[in-house]
Amino acid sequence: MSSLGKWSKQGVPQKGWTCIGFEDLGEPAAECEMCENQEIRYVHQMQHPDYPNILDCGCVCAGRMEENYAAASKRESDSKNLAQRRARWLKRKWKVSTNGNDYLKTDGFHIVVFARSGGWSGTITNLANGIATQARRVYETQDKAKLGAFDGMIWLKTH
Repeated sequence: MSSLGKWSKQGVPQKGWTCIGFEDLGEPAAECEMCENQEIRYVHQMQHPDYPNILDCGCVCAGRMEENYAAASKRESDSKNLAQRRARWLKRKWKVSTNGNDYLKTDGFHIVVFARSGGWSGTITNLANGIATQARRVYETQDKAKLGAFDGMIWLKTH
């Protein structure tokens, strides 16, 4: 017989939770803190105004806690799609500028990766407003700079 975890503990709300964060651990590496049963890879960080702790939960428990399984499922689906897209990022057909720098135009951004003293860097320009964002770090390799540019583009799209 399996434990019901916090689902059966008095004083732990079962509804009315809000997801305040989400993380992909890359592999199942944590246990759902609500059911205390399920090993999880995708962590939904759940908060409730009447409970002192934020709980790291799996999709099923998170959906039940927020009474919206579709929202919890969408967070996981979006994360999986993003991970697959990132995995394909380096295989894309990058063009080479007249300065010899690799670049892409995608998702409304112009991304340029270039050699810099001590490594590689890049710039992401939003084509809608012309605002350019320079990488804040220097990467060891061109591929790492390209992956950093991918992460930066995703961040810019969501903020």
